[in-house]
Formats: sequence, structure tokens, C-alpha cells
Amino acid sequence: ADQGDAESEDEAYEVVDLTEYARSHQWWSRLFGTNSGPIAEKYSVATQIMMGGVTGWCAGYLFQRVGKIAATAAGGGFLLLQIANHSGYVQVDWKKVETDVNKAKKQLKKKANTAAPEINTFIEEATAFVKRNVVVSSGFVGGFLLGVAS
Repeated sequence: ADQGDAESEDEAYEVVDLTEYARSHQWWSRLFGTNSGPIAEKYSVATQIMMGGVTGWCAGYLFQRVGKIAATAAGGGFLLLQIANHSGYVQVDWKKVETDVNKAKKQLKKKANTAAPEINTFIEEATAFVKRNVVVSSGFVGGFLLGVAS
């Protein structure tokens, strides 16, 4: 029994810092490589436009469908609330609604100011990616607009 205890004491465990691991192993690094240069070096212009267009169309189509469902749900809920209010089933305290909305606005402004650095770095990275991959990005935008329109 003493030998088993001695072996477990001698074993060394590596401590992994998950935040550092996540920074160094980001999903886009695996997908595009650690130094994601222009995709133009890897594929022809036609292939880039096709890849961007297909992914853009899929994203636009899903955006359109989800947007319609969300708008229908929100509009239908508001319509039912108004009907219930005018029929006397529900009494809405509009003063309280106004004060709650104003509180929510203030909280959102505070949180937006604290979250700004993360958002700014994401926007900078996205802008750099778009600049390096203009052809794919333009294909994506065109496909996205076609997907929303279909």
C-alpha cells in the first residue's frame, strides 16, 4: 500500500489555464489557420464568390424566416394584449410601463459602456477579416441579400 501512495505523490499534473487555452485555440484559427491570410491564395475567384454566395444565401434565408416568426409572435402578442385591454380583461398601468422602460434604457446604456471593449475588438477582427477576404465577403453580402429576398 505504501508503494501506491509513493507513486501517486510522484505523479505530476499539468495545470491548464482554460482562458489562455481558449485564446490560443480559437475556432477560426483551426478553420483558417493561425495566420488567416486572404483566402484568395487558396481558391480561385469563382470558388470564393460561390462559397461566399452560398453561405450568405443560407444566412439570409434563415435570417428572413426567423425574423418573420419573431415579428409575427411580437405583433400577435401585442394585438392580443390590446384586444384584452379594450375588452376589460386586462388593465395596463401605462405609467408603470413607462417608468420600467426608462429604467431598462438606463441599465442598457450602463451595460453597453462596460461591454464596449469586447465588442470593439470583435468588430476590429471582423473588419480585418473582411479586408483580407474581399471577394468572399462580397459574395456573402450578395448571397445574404438574395436569401433575405427569397
